[in-house]
Amino acid sequence: MSIHETLIRERTFHNVPGNSKKRVLENASELIAETVESLEAEDIFSGLIGRERLGSTGLGDGVAIPHCRLENCQEVVGTLVKLPEPIDYDSIDGNPVDLLFLLLVPTEATEAHLQTLASLAERFSQEAFRKGLRDSENAEGLYQAFINFN
Repeated sequence: MSIHETLIRERTFHNVPGNSKKRVLENASELIAETVESLEAEDIFSGLIGRERLGSTGLGDGVAIPHCRLENCQEVVGTLVKLPEPIDYDSIDGNPVDLLFLLLVPTEATEAHLQTLASLAERFSQEAFRKGLRDSENAEGLYQAFINFN
């Protein structure tokens, strides 16, 4: 599965509020639940926080890819979030995070989950890609910067 297939415009959010990892994940969970009928915000948040307890999903360079498997998830769900200000995220490089790609997958989608995570990590490792996302001024620009990057 292509990472382009996991993200839709309605799950691209610019300037999501939150001054902590927990608050940002909580706010993002609520936004995702509004766009995916089969998922509840509490379940999303619980899954993401549970995964964070195993180790931070902060990759470095201001990027995090919070992810989890969810029982009621029917398809791979990607959500792109740009924060108004970077937050502490316990990232591997110690730097704060301002770009997040949340990934929710069905419990049985192990291989797809790993492949999508690897593709996302590769894309976010590119400085030009991160710059394009950071230069966006609204959700539409953020979405276009994501899908149009080669």
